[in-house]
Amino acid sequence: MKKLAYLECPTGIAGDMCLGAIVDLGLPIEYLNEQLKGLRIHSEYRLWAQKVHRKGQEATKVHVDLTGESDRGTVDHHDHNHHSHHPPARHLPEIEQLILNASLPPKAEEWSLAVFRQLALAEGAVHGIEPQKVHFHEVGATDAIVDIVGTCLGLDWLGIDQLYCSAMPTGGGTVKAAHGRLPVPVPAVLKLWELRQVPIYSNGIDKELVTPTGAAIATTLATGFGSPPAMTLQKVGNGAGTADLPIPNLLRLWLGESHDPVIEEAFPTEKISVLETQIDDLSPQAIGYVFECLFEAGAVDVFTSAIGMKKSRPGILLTVICPPAQVSACQRVIFRETTTLGIRQLTQERSILQREIYWVQTAYGKVRVKVASQGMGEHQEIINVQPEYEDCALLARKHGIPWRIIHQMALSSWK
Repeated sequence: MKKLAYLECPTGIAGDMCLGAIVDLGLPIEYLNEQLKGLRIHSEYRLWAQKVHRKGQEATKVHVDLTGESDRGTVDHHDHNHHSHHPPARHLPEIEQLILNASLPPKAEEWSLAVFRQLALAEGAVHGIEPQKVHFHEVGATDAIVDIVGTCLGLDWLGIDQLYCSAMPTGGGTVKAAHGRLPVPVPAVLKLWELRQVPIYSNGIDKELVTPTGAAIATTLATGFGSPPAMTLQKVGNGAGTADLPIPNLLRLWLGESHDPVIEEAFPTEKISVLETQIDDLSPQAIGYVFECLFEAGAVDVFTSAIGMKKSRPGILLTVICPPAQVSACQRVIFRETTTLGIRQLTQERSILQREIYWVQTAYGKVRVKVASQGMGEHQEIINVQPEYEDCALLARKHGIPWRIIHQMALSSWK
């Protein structure tokens, strides 16, 4: 069984919200403080947690109170309260050295380094400089180090094998940064989303909802984005954000276990596109030709259904199933060969069985047999066996034998 976690971000994600959700799930603040001492920056901050309410819902708010003397700009307003004093800015090599010298648990060390490298990659791309030269004046000083390393320590403490994350809200408006005001989402967040092709949407709230620190944690550590993974839900932790928003400002961390691995991996899924159009003024002979052209264009399946249309006219619904990459080619065929003026398109997920092709020998010649199965290794189970139609038809014509006889012979040979 794998231990899974799902970050649900209705009001975005920030480093302190991640920490809050993990502490809410039971991570002792004492353990965090003890482990973080290895970074040797504990004189620069005070880490503590409290129970708070957001629109009537209880959550944990983690505070990283900074005690440093030199000033730095802050973009991560969503993460923390504003402070009058800030520790010095740092570069990536310095932060990497702090993490490597901290004697952290192996996974926490590996994840922390990966998150900071991803953040440096995004900041570097935005400013047109090498990741190593990124000056973390906006997201990288003490509070971000505590948030990122603390979150990685927490996920390791929870024993998480795989992390998933929801789609992210864009937010809006502007925020104050080191070099003036920036539009929300800030450039580093947009770059992090772009690097991982994150699904995004607007929830209508014009504030900074996703911070660079939060985006870096999610885009580095999440296996995938979107709906929750299939799992048995065990516990949910609520991490509180700072701002008062129209909906509860919470990051919810769902904790659970994957289902039985045989069942879970038995039915892999793939994206498939479905094209539909209804036609009431085309010769039935033309439809047969359309089928041929669509299969040549890469369609997986094509079929028609009889329908009643406006003005009581009988018509057909033409449905084409094809891989997303073949959508344009199939649409070209439909527009060229039919009278339709519009095509509807859906992208769906379909469960598929594993398929292998075998050759079997019959008294009249060779036939390919498609074998569908589920599971792996000793758990593999054959679900369906089908001789290929075209091979059976070829031998039936050649020898003057009924098709169904060749089909039965092929099945017998397989068994």
